[in-house]
Amino acid sequence: MAELLNTYEFKIGSIKLIPADGGKFEVIVDDKLVYSKLATGRHVEQGELAKLIGEVL
Repeated sequence: MAELLNTYEFKIGSIKLIPADGGKFEVIVDDKLVYSKLATGRHVEQGELAKLIGEVL
């Protein structure tokens, strides 16, 4: 989370965390699915999420 805020401080208006169950971890930016643990079957690697979000922003 800190990496995202530091990297995209002036581009992120807000971040919302929504609790879920069943191993679901999804990241959505501007209504676009950026990452899904259910689809990939794995957790994001360090730096991967910031890179994916940067591609959308």
